[in-house]
Amino acid sequence: MSNGRSTARSPYMEFAKLNSKAKYNLATSGLMSCPLAELPVQPAGLEINGADSYGYAPLLERIARYNGVPAECVVTAAGTSMANYLAMAACFEPGDDVLIEAPAYELLVSTARYLGARVNSFPRRFEDGYAVDPAEVRRAMTPRTRLIVLTTLHNPSGAILDEPTLRAVGDIAAEAGARVLVDEVYLEMLFDRRPRPAFHLGRQFLVTSSLTKAFGLGGLRCGWVLAEAELAQRMWHIADLHAGINVYLAELLSVTAFDQLDRVAARARQVLESNRPRLHALLDGQRRAIEVYRPEHGTIVFPRLRRGTANEFFRLLRDKYETSVVPGEYFGEPRHFRLGIGGDPEMTAAGLERIAEALEEYGRQA
Repeated sequence: MSNGRSTARSPYMEFAKLNSKAKYNLATSGLMSCPLAELPVQPAGLEINGADSYGYAPLLERIARYNGVPAECVVTAAGTSMANYLAMAACFEPGDDVLIEAPAYELLVSTARYLGARVNSFPRRFEDGYAVDPAEVRRAMTPRTRLIVLTTLHNPSGAILDEPTLRAVGDIAAEAGARVLVDEVYLEMLFDRRPRPAFHLGRQFLVTSSLTKAFGLGGLRCGWVLAEAELAQRMWHIADLHAGINVYLAELLSVTAFDQLDRVAARARQVLESNRPRLHALLDGQRRAIEVYRPEHGTIVFPRLRRGTANEFFRLLRDKYETSVVPGEYFGEPRHFRLGIGGDPEMTAAGLERIAEALEEYGRQA
């Protein structure tokens, strides 16, 4: 606090909203927007107001069925970010310790600090393919650790966590009386090969996700938390402090989206199948300029410059080549940058070509 005023902010969100835009925008991490015309929506079936208290029952039922959980274990929220906020707020008190992976999505760290946590970290190293070492997690625990936070697919690298690793972390948390929050929003990009949510590994697990990243449905803000019923009820009560009810029209459209999810997913897969070979061509052709862990799935990669800093490269790329990526400083890694391949294939191909040209020029300058 300063002069009685909150200093809470998210530098990454400010960048994303104000400075990431470009003609060739590869700073976004989700799939290109799915237009309303892709959903069989009949205007006569839409309403502004409807029956909704602690969740809209048809939407809760669909999220529960999609994840294989009871409906009382589902809390809906405005996207994954709000889902993460509710999950954190329900799991610790101001002054408790929260343990978060590093590199990490900045908003996770900012949210934990805003809620009064002391944030500690454990490493996910480039040299290890961004794997999680449970021994590192155990060493970073303190007597006041109440929550461990993971992402899979990892943001920013795209690395996936396997079930044995998740179980091992869950055992560490259970021994300490802590919980594990797993943000799985990018895991949705495995589509029909998506593993079961970590929620199923034990009562200490919470999972957050949404329809935003994998399906191009960000405007619906259809996010959710999976948690044991008692903890879910606590989140509903916390949500009461922020908004009376969710937007009913968005919930109606979200139900339709779930009913058409196979169709929407097929569109998303086509985009990725078109863009991924072009990404690999860039990575193969720029080995002298960058090194990178290559994830098998998802939309994001996190290359590391062999020389210089990502901020310098970002300025050249944006100002001269009209292309944007995310500088690694927002993940605590100043030599890295994150780029996304979920955009329109023609735009993405052009942006990747410009990244290659900018890397060549930056290399000559460096």
